[in-house]
Amino acid sequence: MVTKNINQEYLYSIRPEIRSMGAYHVADATGLIKLDAMENPYTLPDDLKAQLAQELAQVAMNRYPIPTYTALKDELRRYAQIPADKEILLGNGSDELIAILSQAIAKKGAQLSDAVTVLAPAPSFVMYKISGVFNHLNVVEIPLNADDFSLDAEAFIAAIEQHHPALVYLPFPNNPTANLFDESAMRRVIAAAGDSIVVVDEAYQPFAQTSWMSALTEFEHLLVMRTVSKLGLAGIRLGYMAGSAALISELDKVRPPYNVNVLTETAATFVLRHADVLDEQAAAIRAERAMVCAELAKLPQLRVYETAANFVLVRLDDTLSADQVFAGMKARGVLIKNMSAAHPLLHNCLRITISTPQENAAMLAALFASLSV
Repeated sequence: MVTKNINQEYLYSIRPEIRSMGAYHVADATGLIKLDAMENPYTLPDDLKAQLAQELAQVAMNRYPIPTYTALKDELRRYAQIPADKEILLGNGSDELIAILSQAIAKKGAQLSDAVTVLAPAPSFVMYKISGVFNHLNVVEIPLNADDFSLDAEAFIAAIEQHHPALVYLPFPNNPTANLFDESAMRRVIAAAGDSIVVVDEAYQPFAQTSWMSALTEFEHLLVMRTVSKLGLAGIRLGYMAGSAALISELDKVRPPYNVNVLTETAATFVLRHADVLDEQAAAIRAERAMVCAELAKLPQLRVYETAANFVLVRLDDTLSADQVFAGMKARGVLIKNMSAAHPLLHNCLRITISTPQENAAMLAALFASLSV
């Protein structure tokens, strides 16, 4: 008979900063129109689905992946126009790439007072900070300019001079604000951080139609990170990062062996060979984005922020509550993201994923009804 430990003393083996955190929350979207996670709502055409099924049926699932992933990397290089002299690192989503970066720069036994520093804008992607905490890094967040969420280059450069960070994140576009930072401001930050690794996170590049990939030939300390999730392959979990051979080689030492499974490898390689379908879907989403933003802009209670992603951030005026509007839309069958508690600069803000014409129409109807209550 196993005796139950009422005090659960074994839980104190877990680091206190981990015990004090909440787990990454994924909302239950059962029965709802899911517009909270920036997913591509479109699937592959039926003929491509059938061809992909045949490809997957041939996969040797009893064997480990071949860790060079040559065919997949070749397709990524072609699709993303990665310079020929640059190397590629693959991850189980960009989340794993962020974890690899954190692990590679962390120092043994460092206390927060002398820990390796990471710089990131705020508000931005939460995994930059979470991964830093997991790996005992000192994460310094630089607030974006409050009015328009633009990059405060002067503050970033001052922080670089003060903290001498090992790693700097520059999302392009940014999540959750959806805007593109000014390229001249980013260039100043990248140049000032010449002794640091700088990561430009282009998770939403298909909707921005601009990239820093060609800048890899200018800056040896620059990495460009992307994911296929927003393209329409969120379920297969594949991220990739391009940069100098010397830098990628060091990071590859931290990468777990066989971190990309054979089903993901096969699916991604196949779909990237039909990237024109993904490009058409991205174009449709961009067209819907323009329509949705135009409709939202008609509402005097909302401020609609500039977006270069597949989502839009809006702020409600002081007569409304983001909590109440979020709840009202959910009650009407539409799940969006309430950002109002995520960061002080996001007070009373909601983030809405752009979807199909039908789902966007339902979202707008639910929003209009929730605003009028």
